[in-house]
Amino acid sequence: MRARIYQPARTAMQSGTAKTHQWVLEFAPAEAREVDPLMGWTSSADTQSQVRLRFETRAAAEDYARDKGLDYVVTEPHARKANIRPRGYGENFATDRKGAWTH
Repeated sequence: MRARIYQPARTAMQSGTAKTHQWVLEFAPAEAREVDPLMGWTSSADTQSQVRLRFETRAAAEDYARDKGLDYVVTEPHARKANIRPRGYGENFATDRKGAWTH
């Protein structure tokens, strides 16, 4: 069984980095999904595709995969530069502001 180990990226709805520090192990789908002819729902008999395991470190996820005899691929996370302004949000309302306040 093939597994993928990665560190999840932040969602489009979050501005911070919450829930992105853990490592995730999830299994690749063993079979293709099928479309139900009556309702149009997609389904699969593969229950492993529903499993998503979370680990504190990459090493812990790799050790688990080795212990269970799983083939795994590690995807490295992309480094992201922090977007921190020198004075932050309070600068918008500062009394010593030099420029015009336009929004």
